[in-house]
Amino acid sequence: MVAIIVVASCAAGVFNNYLKVRGQSASGEDQEKILQEVEALRGRVEVLEEIVTDQKYQLKNEIEALERNGG
Repeated sequence: MVAIIVVASCAAGVFNNYLKVRGQSASGEDQEKILQEVEALRGRVEVLEEIVTDQKYQLKNEIEALERNGG
């Protein structure tokens, strides 16, 4: 959940700074595009969270770590 908030904040901040540099402000249409992009990023972060928290993924990493350490 925290990762989603961070990604959304970063995306919005970067876009707003970009517009400030160009001397523009975000129109309603631009804001809608930003919101859509943030929603897409949220979805991607959720998928990544599911992968990383999956027990099979964790087990695989533990097995690989044991193999690397000769254990």
